[in-house]
Amino acid sequence: MSEIPARATESEGSSDGARSRTAEGVAAPGDAMWQSSPPGSMYDYIKVASFSIGPDGLVDQWSLRAEQLFGIPAARAVGMDPIEAFVDPDLRERGQRKMAEILDGREWTGVVPFRMPDTVDGGRGEEALAEVYVMPTRTAEGDKAAVCIVVDVRTLRRIETDLAASQAIFGQSPFGFLLIDTDLKVRRANERFASIFGGTPDDHRGKGVHDYLMRGEAERVSATLRRVLESGESITDMHVTGFVPGSEERRHWSVNLYRVHSGSGRPIGIAWLGTDITARRAAAREAAAARRNLALLNEAGARIGNSLDLETTARELLDVVVPGFCDLATVDLYQGLLAGDEAPPGLADGSAELRRVAFASAVSDAPFGGSGEPVAVGAVHHFPFNSPCADALRTARPQHVPAEEGGLVQSTLAVPMVAHDTVVGLAQFARTKGSEPFGERDRELAVELAARAAVCIDNARLYRREHERALILQRSLLPPGDPEASGLDIACRYLPGNAATEVGGDWFDVIELPGHRTALVVGDVMGRGLRAAVAMGELRTAVRTLALLDLEPAEVLSALDEIARGLGTPGGVQQATRTARQPRDADLSEVYLATCVYAVYDSVTRRCTFANAGHLPPVLVEPGEAALMLDVPPGMPLGVGGEPFEEVEVELPEGALLALYTDGLVESRDHPLDEGLQAFVGALTDPAQPLEDVCDHVLNTLDTHHGEDDIALLMARVQGLPAESVGDWTLPREPRSVGRAREYARGQLLSWDLEPLVDTAELLVSELVTNALRYGEGEIRLRLLLDRTLVCEVWDSGLVQPRRRRARDTDEGGRGLQLVGLLSAAWGSRRTPRGKTVWFELPLPGGESNLTDPAEALLSLF
Repeated sequence: MSEIPARATESEGSSDGARSRTAEGVAAPGDAMWQSSPPGSMYDYIKVASFSIGPDGLVDQWSLRAEQLFGIPAARAVGMDPIEAFVDPDLRERGQRKMAEILDGREWTGVVPFRMPDTVDGGRGEEALAEVYVMPTRTAEGDKAAVCIVVDVRTLRRIETDLAASQAIFGQSPFGFLLIDTDLKVRRANERFASIFGGTPDDHRGKGVHDYLMRGEAERVSATLRRVLESGESITDMHVTGFVPGSEERRHWSVNLYRVHSGSGRPIGIAWLGTDITARRAAAREAAAARRNLALLNEAGARIGNSLDLETTARELLDVVVPGFCDLATVDLYQGLLAGDEAPPGLADGSAELRRVAFASAVSDAPFGGSGEPVAVGAVHHFPFNSPCADALRTARPQHVPAEEGGLVQSTLAVPMVAHDTVVGLAQFARTKGSEPFGERDRELAVELAARAAVCIDNARLYRREHERALILQRSLLPPGDPEASGLDIACRYLPGNAATEVGGDWFDVIELPGHRTALVVGDVMGRGLRAAVAMGELRTAVRTLALLDLEPAEVLSALDEIARGLGTPGGVQQATRTARQPRDADLSEVYLATCVYAVYDSVTRRCTFANAGHLPPVLVEPGEAALMLDVPPGMPLGVGGEPFEEVEVELPEGALLALYTDGLVESRDHPLDEGLQAFVGALTDPAQPLEDVCDHVLNTLDTHHGEDDIALLMARVQGLPAESVGDWTLPREPRSVGRAREYARGQLLSWDLEPLVDTAELLVSELVTNALRYGEGEIRLRLLLDRTLVCEVWDSGLVQPRRRRARDTDEGGRGLQLVGLLSAAWGSRRTPRGKTVWFELPLPGGESNLTDPAEALLSLF
């Protein structure tokens, strides 16, 4: 680079302006020297300056570069003695000799230490080292002068060091290093880059990105290079994908780009630093897949199995896997297992019928064709014996299902659903074209997901089986059909809990008692499941047995309390009673508790006697009155023991409505008990409606669909026996009362148009009155009741209960009660507060039961 020195007068006036214009990047005519070399010239980096010395040894011209190098403006430098100004005092004498030789016409070059002139404020000038080249010259007048070219040695040393460091970094770098020029061509490549793409570093000069990358990737990278070159913005960790010569493996690189400038600040290219991250990408993909699989398993654990419904559990599995794991999925379960068959035919060889219970797709209107023809949800089907799906069911191992040509699916896994070493069904997962095919890791994940869902489905299946059995047991223990009772119109409802809750122990019963009386029972065994249903069955059987003994309601509950205490004790009631009196730290016996309301209604007197064992109070609705809860002492629940039960007797008006119920009707998680009771009482507004309508109205008004507990509702409308259906006589204790009783019975039956029953009734009345005279005490009372059957009752004050015995052929007596048993539909005796009552019952003519001929009955006794 040549530099034309400027006169002092010129440099003085143009120095500042030249610098400002240079900074702005605009070359003025006086600054043409800054633009005389192409970008990247060495003079952009080396500090070179020139000045001239006149014949007098003083500076007479001072260049702009000299101003920049020495920091002295031309106005100050012109006229200075360079030896006095820049040379150390110890070297000035030698410098003067050299100056004389130079002005005498000799050239000289060498390294000269110098010191910057002291600053204006008195500061000492900086010491430096310069390489000086002095050339003799002559002025226009012919006088000897000299031109000095000065190079800053420190800059040269720094450039040398930088070049060595740059060469070391560029040549020894373990990363691919490129220098790309402004035409986006490789200017220089290092050994590492050449070792990857072949050849020597010089072989890559002049190549572009299209020579290394596929077209689409090359255009993207080229656009990025242009942006870096134009904006100067650096790019960090740009991922580039391509191939290397001699390999079909797709490689990945992380590339850093930054613009490179010359010493003057001009952009001269782009530096490319690339790192092969193929292995890192593969590891990252593996880690991401592992995290995804773990997250999927966590989601499966949280979402699958929240319901005990088979179809819901299958849908929960598909909600987890679609679209996070696959694009389409189905679940097929063995039809036999769904129906409750533990070992359906074909289960071992995979040919048994299956039912498709769930299907999910992330692709709109895409049928699942991975196993042949599409199967609708709910359809029953089976897989061909040689199909991969049947093989998966036989071997309990996942199988890959080949994709159909031209189909949407490219990869399908058939995974058996195994729970407790039993295959319960098959799950199929499919990915459509465009998705990544299933790998070994996906296969293992699919097996784990199917196994988790299979366990939940098997648990749901077992629960459904137990729930159905308990429900069948419970329903079998409830009264079949619509119960009938004398003097009562009965309607009842039983609603089991939903499939998500276990069967409860709610029950109700209507028991016909002698004398056209009826026992109404509603109870609830605490707890759920098959045990509660069995306990309920035992208590219901005990209630019916105790009711037939015609015990008072309080006595029935006391006996039930003993029975309930014995249900959880191997030794029964007596063992439970003994152990209850002994202190112990741990009771290993199972405790059964139950609540119960037992009521006995007499249709003749319309009086009802209640006893309550911890149950909700009955509700009574009298005609024209608002519903009210009867004040019946609740007592302790059955199974607690130690407390007596109280009785309450209530006279029920004709047409009154009585309601007995369990807590499931009036209590739920969202509705407290008090609120439910008030709602129940408020729903009983019109007792005159048919009872079936009243029951439906109550169930529709209250929150009965919560499914949290069973619901039992028993409603009865009072319809007492009319006076004309009752015949009641008091007989003195004398032999004539037998004949008089026969006359009363005959006359009453004839008035009721029951002539076919007269002979039988007379005979049986005579037998009972005779027994009362012989074995009883006090006056005798005869009562005939007509309702659905004819009932005859004989009352006396004796406490000894009659006992039927078999008379020998030679005995003259002892056949009266046998005759009563032969001729009547039923007979028995019961205690009363003032003695006992012996009764028999005869079916009415025209009914399903035929009357027994008295003559044949008498002959059968002998």
